Amino acid sequence: MANHLRFRSGPVQLIKASVEAASLIEPGDLVYLDVGSARPASEFTWDTNLATTQAAFADMFLGIAHEGSADGDTDPISIDISPHSVYEFDLDAGTYALGDLLGPDEASTSLMTQQLEAVAAAARAIARIVELTTGTVSKSRVTFASAFSTGSANVNAQIG
Repeated sequence: MANHLRFRSGPVQLIKASVEAASLIEPGDLVYLDVGSARPASEFTWDTNLATTQAAFADMFLGIAHEGSADGDTDPISIDISPHSVYEFDLDAGTYALGDLLGPDEASTSLMTQQLEAVAAAARAIARIVELTTGTVSKSRVTFASAFSTGSANVNAQIG
């Protein structure tokens, strides 16, 4: 999915992270930290089923890419880890409400880089709906919970 940052409001907390040389990251991608490098959600290793994979991803979820990285690039890119930034994100078609927990959606046996879906358990969540939606929707405004931000609501948040 090409270049859909869709930042809407709130304070941004950017960090710089190097990128795995074989990874292709677009602005707006969900990224995780893998051995010191940022990688897109689509490269996350599938584990048994969606619920297990979402929980493992939440444990390593870094944030939202603000810059892209071409194939072969390893230069650091800016990633937003702020729990107060608001983004408009694609959702799996369904009925959603204010406060709903969200995790990355799936595409067969991989995670999607710019689409979310409802999750039942906090351990699988990386985002929450912050703008009330009604009926069947395909987009909503959300905040994210990085596992690497001490101000985050991510149950996996780590110091530093």
